[in-house]
Amino acid sequence: MASLQEQLLKAGLADEKKAREVRNEKRKQRKQQPKGATTVNEAEERARKARQEKAERDRQLNLERKKEAEKKAIQAQIRQLIETNRLDRSRGETSYQFVDGKKIKKILVNEQMVDQLSRGRLAIVALGDNYEIVPDRVARKIMERDESAIISMHARKQDDAGEDDPYAGYEIPDDLMW
Repeated sequence: MASLQEQLLKAGLADEKKAREVRNEKRKQRKQQPKGATTVNEAEERARKARQEKAERDRQLNLERKKEAEKKAIQAQIRQLIETNRLDRSRGETSYQFVDGKKIKKILVNEQMVDQLSRGRLAIVALGDNYEIVPDRVARKIMERDESAIISMHARKQDDAGEDDPYAGYEIPDDLMW
């Protein structure tokens, strides 16, 4: 296979004089460069830089897509937690008011739920545009994923033994010695 220069000469597209001038020009350029220096082709440099920029843009785009997918997965987990653990409010007769952002909202619940909401055993969470009531353990799981989903949750007291404590009505005397 002949070089491109030889092929052009045979085809008559270039003459010997022009070929000699090109060879001499290349030789002069090589002689003028200091030893050890390599010729930097501007086109190659621009192409390399463009590839690097494209790779960086792709990396950033993939990172954004990954964050968005993680956010959607967390929202799906929260939705599932709420839907599987929400309490039935269909027989609610008492209105319970709470603050959502800067607005006061109202939902209907029964008397037992009002008591448990005030003691911190139940919490109000947002599911889309609706509000649901879930137990405090579920609310804590939701809070681990996204705190903004919890609308109202009172702090639970440590000494709150609850209604199922069989000794709730008995006071411990101060002078009792063990």
